[in-house]
Amino acid sequence: MSNSNKFVYLFSEGNASMKNLLGGKGANLAEMTNIGLPVPQGFTVTTEACTKYYEDGKMINEGIIEEIFSNLAKLEEITGKKLGDSANPLLVSVRSGARASMPGMMDTILNLGLNDETVAGLASLTGNERFAYDSYRRFIQMFSDVVMELDKSNFESILEDVKDEVGAQLDTDLTSENLKEVVARYKKFYREEMGNDFPSDPKVQLLESVKAVFRSWDNPRANIYRKLHDIPSSWGTAVNVQQMVFGNMGETSGTGVAFTRNPATGENKIFGEYLMNAQGEDVVAGIRTPKDIETLKDVMPACYDEFMKIANTLETHYKDMQDMEFTIEQGKLFFLQTRNGKRTAPAALKIAVELVEEGLITKEEAILKVDPKQLDQLLHPMFDTDELKASKECAIGLPASPGAACGRVYFTAEEAKNHRALGEKVVLVRAETSPEDIEGMIASEGILTARGGMTSHAAVVARGMGKCCVAGCGALKINEGDKFFTVGDIRINEGDFISLDGETGKVYATEIKTVEPEITGYFGTFMAWADEIRKLKVRTNADNRRDSEQAIRFGAEGIGLCRTEHMFFEEDRIPVVRQMIVAKNEEQRRNALTKLLPMQKSDFVEIYEAMKGLPVTVRLLDPPLHEFLPQHEEDIKSLADQMGLSFEDLKSTVEELHEFNPMMGHRGCRLAVSYPEMAEMQTRAIIEAAIEVNASKGYNIVPEIMIPLAGEVKELKYVKEVVTATADAVISEKGAELKYLVGTMIEIPRAALTADEIATEAEFFSFGTNDLTQMTFGFSRDDAAKFLKDYYDKKIFDFDPFQKLDQTGVGKLVDMAAKLGRTTRPDIKLGICGEHGGDPSSVEFCHEVGLQYVSCSPFRVPIARLAAAQAQVKNPR
Repeated sequence: MSNSNKFVYLFSEGNASMKNLLGGKGANLAEMTNIGLPVPQGFTVTTEACTKYYEDGKMINEGIIEEIFSNLAKLEEITGKKLGDSANPLLVSVRSGARASMPGMMDTILNLGLNDETVAGLASLTGNERFAYDSYRRFIQMFSDVVMELDKSNFESILEDVKDEVGAQLDTDLTSENLKEVVARYKKFYREEMGNDFPSDPKVQLLESVKAVFRSWDNPRANIYRKLHDIPSSWGTAVNVQQMVFGNMGETSGTGVAFTRNPATGENKIFGEYLMNAQGEDVVAGIRTPKDIETLKDVMPACYDEFMKIANTLETHYKDMQDMEFTIEQGKLFFLQTRNGKRTAPAALKIAVELVEEGLITKEEAILKVDPKQLDQLLHPMFDTDELKASKECAIGLPASPGAACGRVYFTAEEAKNHRALGEKVVLVRAETSPEDIEGMIASEGILTARGGMTSHAAVVARGMGKCCVAGCGALKINEGDKFFTVGDIRINEGDFISLDGETGKVYATEIKTVEPEITGYFGTFMAWADEIRKLKVRTNADNRRDSEQAIRFGAEGIGLCRTEHMFFEEDRIPVVRQMIVAKNEEQRRNALTKLLPMQKSDFVEIYEAMKGLPVTVRLLDPPLHEFLPQHEEDIKSLADQMGLSFEDLKSTVEELHEFNPMMGHRGCRLAVSYPEMAEMQTRAIIEAAIEVNASKGYNIVPEIMIPLAGEVKELKYVKEVVTATADAVISEKGAELKYLVGTMIEIPRAALTADEIATEAEFFSFGTNDLTQMTFGFSRDDAAKFLKDYYDKKIFDFDPFQKLDQTGVGKLVDMAAKLGRTTRPDIKLGICGEHGGDPSSVEFCHEVGLQYVSCSPFRVPIARLAAAQAQVKNPR
């Protein structure tokens, strides 16, 4: 049989480089076997076999079954034991092992091969009847739970009944006779529930268990974990069948889990726990309290010394902190697995830096040791761990922006702002947010919405502000009029405390204390290495001085997107903006714009000063005008009174501006085509501010003016001429020298397809991948949350395309536009400013297609910096 058709490998046939085929656990077991460590032998059924199992309608084909039994025969030869042999039985464990570590997400079966005959053989062979029946009862419970889906709590109740009857405190107090009774009752319960006897043929047990592990690849917790950690469902899991060694053979046997360094703090000291006379699930189940690994040196000094020596060997071999499982069988030490250990962000940074300082790895290797998304843990407030453990969530939404928030509930931006002014901590709760809510969002500790997805308005703005946000929490029933919301039978009134966890999407109907995270010196050292290595620049999306300064603190190298519309919603500006919108002619519109000019200019002065001469890309007005006007009759009446207009006139204007699909309507450069005076005012503000700040601060600012939503070169040319005529006039008026660039946002598929034409007018492209994704898929990013879950459940999508760039379709447009743009204008500046600019896999894609920078919200800047460095290490350019 050729290797391409080989679905099962003995441990001795594999190595660490075969991780994609053998899974992480299988590849590591093979590697440990190769370097001579004490590993119980076995074989691995590959990830390709799992994929085939799903392709074949959840069946294992005959060829793979033959391979499994052929390798079982080889294992029997290696061990001198035989599966199902009553005289000298081979018992095995069956464990999952995906190529990416997914701890606890999939299933395991231990002690496989036991039946009424082999249990007697095991008792006779070991001279330990109690151990044999203890192993048998564990196997029946685990097989029934994992393979046959009978809830394990039923078996735990039976075990507790027997313990109560005989007055046993712990499982270890039960005698062999007690355990025989447990087994008898387990089998009776199985027969009553399943209608047939517990399977006694070990080969049937084995195949059913392999199928169960394959099935567990698709269980709900595994699917959630994969989505969270960007693991494609197409990868599948391998299955490892391994000879059992027993930690429950008496007081010279035991089992444990250990890390070569502390996974919480990163301290370079062994960290682990073990139990004597126990099997692996006892350590993790919490039935008995395990002991610190350090105490093993007093109990079994020789075993402890050997354990420490192997732990050091593994860390040196893998050049990373290891998470190890081990068993001691009657004084003999065995290692059951090793893998790179999961760790907190502070621990990850400390370990990476210290491994370099110890000479074990290079800076480039260190950069790959930290998951960029983990850095979020260091940048946002977190809940007090003890208080969080004691709290129970009342609802779960989408974890749209990380961090923790606690405050009193308010339902309008106005109320949130007012109560913040009184010194309260507030949480803004809305069905969904709109740009008008911006002041309430600024005033809030966190935002909770009933509707909207991970790239909804609330999510995008919250991430930009570094505020916690839980979006799309469908269980919320909001009664804004009576100022309360319900979740099931829980009612939360205005002014009540709630807490939001932006990492998990959990909502708590209680007050939980938050703490500011500590950023240690390792963070600075590590990020300095990332900056040395990366080629891709990292800018920020920022619309005010506060966000700009925050981004600079996080290492931003400029602004890639300044959304000017966000400046229009402030209290002193929105009336003037509304005057401009309801103007009946150009003269009235220009009068309103004249009032707006100094306000807009002062914003740009503040931003330029905060950025200290770094590049700033300013996008001209983008959203449709109706977003600046009220939509409800009572609000329209109130505004009409304020503006001295009749209700009918204003209502007529609002209705006139109403659009069936505003995201594809009168917005972006289309506004400037209809009302060029708007682009003139904004250009004048941008240029005057740059000239003033250059003069007062000695900077050399080169403003980058971005025309949004162009899809046709002629519309871009028209708006560009308005911009350049205004800019040149201002420069001439001021007697100044100033370079500036005019470019466009590529966010319409037609712009990407005709990018060579667009580049005749545009000096830079910035890819607005939020809208480009929306228009390429034909999904509304705010409405897609309603149905995308069905796409994940049915494996149509693995990921939300608004969070992680769709490299196959949308990415092809980005790549094509970059290449076409360069053919026309070889020195064209290329960047990305959609939310994807802070997603690590999307950053890697931007590096590969040769963009010069990514731009993201301030709190994602460190994530993008690290992702850019990792991209350079993986694919140097």
